[in-house]
Amino acid sequence: MGPVLLSSLLLLLGLGRAAPPDHEVTYLPGLSKQPSFRHFSGYLCAGPGKYLHYWFVEAQSNPQNSPLVLWLNGGPGCSSMEGFLKEHGPFLIQPDGVTLKYNEYAWNKIANILYVESPAGVGFSYSDDKKYGTNDTEVAHNNYLALKDFLRLFPEYSKNDLFLTGESYGGIYIPTLAEWVMQDPSLNLKGIAVGNGLSSYEINDNSLVYFAYYHGLLGTELWKDLQAFCCSQGKCNFHDNSNLNCTLKMGEMIQIVEESGLNIYNLYAPCDGGVPGSMRYEGDYLITHDLGNSFIRMPLRFSWRQNLFRMPVARKKVRMDPPCTNSTAPSMYLNSPEVRKALHISPEASEWQVCSFDVNRNYKRLYMQMNEQYLKLLGTAKYRILVYNGDVDMACNFLGDEWFVDSLCQKVQVARRPWLYTENGENQIGGFVKEFTNIAFLTVKLCASPCFAFLCSLRNTSECQRPVAGSPGLCELCPLCRGSCILEMSDPPKQQHSHSEPSGTALSCFCSQGPKLGSSISCLFYFSLPCTPAQTCPPSNKAM
Repeated sequence: MGPVLLSSLLLLLGLGRAAPPDHEVTYLPGLSKQPSFRHFSGYLCAGPGKYLHYWFVEAQSNPQNSPLVLWLNGGPGCSSMEGFLKEHGPFLIQPDGVTLKYNEYAWNKIANILYVESPAGVGFSYSDDKKYGTNDTEVAHNNYLALKDFLRLFPEYSKNDLFLTGESYGGIYIPTLAEWVMQDPSLNLKGIAVGNGLSSYEINDNSLVYFAYYHGLLGTELWKDLQAFCCSQGKCNFHDNSNLNCTLKMGEMIQIVEESGLNIYNLYAPCDGGVPGSMRYEGDYLITHDLGNSFIRMPLRFSWRQNLFRMPVARKKVRMDPPCTNSTAPSMYLNSPEVRKALHISPEASEWQVCSFDVNRNYKRLYMQMNEQYLKLLGTAKYRILVYNGDVDMACNFLGDEWFVDSLCQKVQVARRPWLYTENGENQIGGFVKEFTNIAFLTVKLCASPCFAFLCSLRNTSECQRPVAGSPGLCELCPLCRGSCILEMSDPPKQQHSHSEPSGTALSCFCSQGPKLGSSISCLFYFSLPCTPAQTCPPSNKAM
């Protein structure tokens, strides 16, 4: 019996689907035509009195056998609706804040995607007590409970391959969630992927200085002073150096990189709204742009901002917007009464904002690095990990994430090399990839955060390249794939290119052909490799 016929019979018998009908989105405002695939919006129980808003989109073809992918935006305290409406969801919000257009590079072309607003207090998520102080450990457990509740509501996806993905502070959310998921045999975890992620405060802060200097942001004299005051015996400590001269020079560096008007998420892009400064007033709101992810020793700077937030005028209304970003359109759309009704938003939910100041300010960061979590995953020899970065993001820069992956001391399988895409019939370098046992690090040239190695689907920045197809005979688009390359996404395999695999394990990797769809996320979905026990070693941080 064919799978289509079987599915039809199951549907007729009432056995094929268990999705909650009251969560299905039957009409979505802003679309010229409603989608052919099903999508759902509602709430997941994340613990007593905690309700996380989700938006789930089924794969556009064969959802029963497609992977289930959880997506979390970062912050901490920022909404995954930003990922849905402006990055890789099936519908992209337009500047008018009313219209949606279909995304040619939507992730749900190859997977079922679950977007969750986490933790409670973010976006439309809420708790009964309206108290939104939380921490890394609690959020990881809440996200795990929400995932379990999703599979209770959608049991038909309980056996699908599961992948956990996220960006920015998702570099903390995803590995800590994976610790819970890997202990649950009922969940079919296959791997995780973190894009432009925060994996180590120390490495992220230290690498930022190198990134800034070698991108021409710091003058020669400042660089010499930083080397003189912050470095000793060939090693630099820009992150937490008690030398007063180092602290003063780091203040100059921070002013240039974070406060001069550069777009910290895309060095070469303009700053939406103009040079914002670290704070500004807008009507009745005090707007802050500092998400608090830099832990560089700057005691006076930190004290001044904390005191400002304690002032009565600041306590009145504070809004948190990531710097050089424009959240006007998604805010207009999601706060429309018609949209809230269509998405089944609770009347208990607050007005939607891209980031929650209350969650961010009251968030306790318990983990300064993710080495332990990554090594646990790698030590099982069961999961694949992809760490990927656009190479013009400064908030969580590619150099720091590469240092972090190197610090895990996994066996190198394939040396760092370029991967290719085609444009106008010509092969071009899309970025670079380095493969270890069960983990890979990948960059995307001239892409920012959130401009992804997977689909590079954020099309509102001209700098975003389109990594769509591999060189003839090689599955270079899928940089983790050294086995079979299926060239057509929508049809059965028409052509395969087989290559030797060092481990002897057969791999299978979907790739696209031509500009219709770019994807390397599918590599993570469809392959596995054996790995060796993990080791530990100190991160690289040499003076240069």
